[in-house]
Amino acid sequence: MRYKEFEEAIEILQLCTKVNLADLREQYLKLSKLYHPDMPTGNAEKFKEVSKAYKLLKHYMDSYRFSLSKEEFAEQFPTILNMEDWLSGKA
Repeated sequence: MRYKEFEEAIEILQLCTKVNLADLREQYLKLSKLYHPDMPTGNAEKFKEVSKAYKLLKHYMDSYRFSLSKEEFAEQFPTILNMEDWLSGKA
C-alpha cells in the first residue's frame, strides 16, 4: 500500500483523521447503501470505489501495532488521565 492510495481511501470514505473501526464500518455501511447498484441513488463504480477503500483502511487498522505505552494511551484518551490527576489532587 502506498500513502497516496491510503489518502485516497480516506477521502473516498469522507473520514476525519481520528476514527476507530466502528466509525469506519458505520461510514462504509452508510456510503455502500447510498451507492449500491440496487438503490435509486446507486452507482456501481462508486460502490466499487467505496468497497475497495473500506478494505484498504480496514486492513491498515487491523494491522496497526500499538505501543501500549502511557504516552499512546494519553493520546487516545487524554481526558481520562487528566481526570485521574484532577481527582487525586495532582492537577
